[in-house]
This record gives sequence, C-alpha cells and structure tokens, in this order.
Amino acid sequence: MAQSLLAIPKGLRWLYLDLNSYFASVEQQLDVNLRGKPVAVIPTDTDATCAIAASYEAKAYGIKTGTMIYKARALCPDLITVPARHDKYVEYHHKIMAQINEFLPLTKICSVDEVACRLMGSECKEENAINIAKNIKKAITDNVGVCLRSSVGIGPNRFLAKVASNLQKPDGLTVLYATELPERLAHLELKDLPGIGRSMDERLRRAGVYDIKTFWNLNPKHVRSIWHSVEGERFWYALRGIETTTDQAPIRRTIGHSHVLAPTMRPPHKARIVARRLTLKAASRLRRLGFFSGNFSLYVRYDLPQNNKKNDTTKYKWQMDIKLPLAEDSFSFLKALNSLWQQMIHDDNPRRVKQISVTLYGLVAQDKIMADMFEQLNDPITITNRKNSRLSAAMDMINAKYGIDSVVLGTLPETMSRFSGTKIAFTRIPEKAEFHE
Repeated sequence: MAQSLLAIPKGLRWLYLDLNSYFASVEQQLDVNLRGKPVAVIPTDTDATCAIAASYEAKAYGIKTGTMIYKARALCPDLITVPARHDKYVEYHHKIMAQINEFLPLTKICSVDEVACRLMGSECKEENAINIAKNIKKAITDNVGVCLRSSVGIGPNRFLAKVASNLQKPDGLTVLYATELPERLAHLELKDLPGIGRSMDERLRRAGVYDIKTFWNLNPKHVRSIWHSVEGERFWYALRGIETTTDQAPIRRTIGHSHVLAPTMRPPHKARIVARRLTLKAASRLRRLGFFSGNFSLYVRYDLPQNNKKNDTTKYKWQMDIKLPLAEDSFSFLKALNSLWQQMIHDDNPRRVKQISVTLYGLVAQDKIMADMFEQLNDPITITNRKNSRLSAAMDMINAKYGIDSVVLGTLPETMSRFSGTKIAFTRIPEKAEFHE
C-alpha cells in the first residue's frame, strides 16, 4: 500500500498509564524514611545482584534496572537497597487499578505498572481525555499514595499512546496524534520505541536503518523482511496509529518457577532444598489452576569461576526433562525432582548452584482426563495418586488459611519462603493466591 493512500487516523482513541519507578515508589510509599532518597529494589540482599527497580533519586546517579549493586554503590555511596516485596506491589496494583476503573474501563492491563484504556464517544475529544487523565492521576495520589506518580499518554492507538507516555517522565501527560508523525518522534532513537530491543536495533542498523525518519520511509513489506516476521509489518502500521492488536488470551502451556540463589544457599545440598520448595510451589499452582502435568523439567545454572571468560558459559548449565504419568500431586513431582537432581550430581559433580528453574509442562485440564481416571479406579497406582492428590489439596487449604509453609513435605529452613516467593514477570501479574503457595 502506498503511504500516500494510507488512511492515517486523525483522532484519539486510547489512554495509556505508566506508573513511574513503580517498585521503588511503592517502597517509598510504605516507608517515609525512604522518600526523597536514592533507593534500589533488589531480588537478594547482596551487592553481587542487580537492581530490579530504582527510584528517580537513584536514577539521577545513573542507576537503572539491571545495574549491578556494587557498581551502583560506586555511583552513589548513599544508595539504600531494599529487598523486593512482590506481594506489596500486587496489592498496590489492585488499589491503583480500582482508582482508574472509576473513570475508564480497564481495556488491557499490560503489566503490573502499565494499563491501557480505550476512549469512547466524547472521551475521545482532547480536552475531555486530558481532564480524565488528570483526574486519574489525582485519584491515585489522593487515595493510594503520594509517592505513586504516573505518566499518561493519549493517542490514536494503544501503541502510540504507550509511546506518548514515555515522552515525559516522571509525572507526565502527553497527547500524540498520528498526523504529527514522524516529526514529533524524530528526536528519539529507534530503540526508544516499544518493541525494538537491542537485537532488533542491530538488525535494523545492518539493513541501513539508523533513525525513525529512515524507518518511516520504508515499505511495510521491507520491514517485514527485516523482522523475519509479520510482526514487522504490524509494527509499521502501529507506528502510523493504525490498530493492529487483537488481545487474544494466551494458551497456558507451562507452569514453573525460577530463583537466583543468595550466595549462602548455593552449595548443592542447600540448593536442593530451594529446588524442592520451587517444585512444591509449582505443583500447588498447578492444582489451583485446574491442570495435570505429564512432564517435569529441571534447569540449573552454576556459579562461574572468577577466571572464566564471559563467552564460555555453556558448560556451566545443566537441564533435563522427565516424563511421568499425568499427575497433580506434590509427591509425584518431588519424586521426579529427586531423580533429576541425582542425575545432575552424577553428570557434573557437586558445584555451587546460582539459579534453579523448575517447569511443569504437557498440561492437560482436569475436566479432560476425569473419564480416564474413573476407568482406572481399581488400579493401585491410580488409587495412590488420588490419595496423594487429596493430601496435597488439603495442604494447599491449610497454607492458604494459616500462611505459607504452615505445613510442608519434609523440612525447610525458617526463612524458606523468601527463596520461593512469587515474583512479578514483565507481562504477568501474580494472583493473590500465589503468595500463599
């Protein structure tokens, strides 16, 4: 399609809200002693980890998400580090979403700190949209917390509304029309646009595309070839304000948990305890979501020796899968873990374990296999598995009522829950129930 014949949207259809330095802001809201100070939120209490969030006071020193803490302290000796409390971030997320919902329906919750709302009717008028945005920002500040600032973008489609939200931070409010492009974004680098990461930026550069103006003048089919995917063509249209998203619900294929271990937990005999806890957590979540699993996977990443070259990492990883009869009980998955852990020790000899990931896959919904189970009611293995499932479910209910790890299989250190606490992923917000599993 020739660009001259392309119908560029002239109006506004979306409001996009992005909470500023969200994790760090929640910590500052919860602790008045942190307000106005450089704060970094960390996954584990060690300088060998990296920041998963930084307050704007910390960002002023050049500290950002991914900065190693020992480097961050060199940049800012007064830096305060705070262990992440994901349950609090989810709690505040729901409070904030409730405030936004008073003004606009929540069309798409994009992450724990980002939400997109479709504008309808008179809401699409610029003056009205701006007033709605201001009222939302004020409601969050007044009713949730003074530290919880946000940047709002208003645009013709969700993509450009998100781009607009990034143009002024913190506490911004920006309106962006498709008819203002590409000039309005000419000062940005390609990697500033959502969806263009480091590897895609390098691929575009190899294709001779170094700036937004050059990209704008490309043919959509050319962009598709650079992307090696239809997503490139969709990106081309999205940049022009044309809606391309469908928001289809994803199909769940796996359930798993991963954790980077604190240095004190990295000896293999201690790491195995963490692996057990991650397995129990994944199994509990599997039952709550109504699935059985027929495959279990264990991934282990070891500590790198100090003299190791950065590009020599393959021999410091281990992964293996095991197939098992469809199960939902914790006992079956712990048995699978024990088998794989012994194999890992046999293959690699005991080494310090830096990261553990357990994954349940080959998922089958409970209502899809009940008939098969009834056919095997007299089978001894089936009877045992059903007993184990009932026992596992009973343990789930006790932990949900009285707190995480009120009852466990085996023994756990007193502080075990912090090694397997639910984490917030970039595009997935944990349910409240996960913090009790």
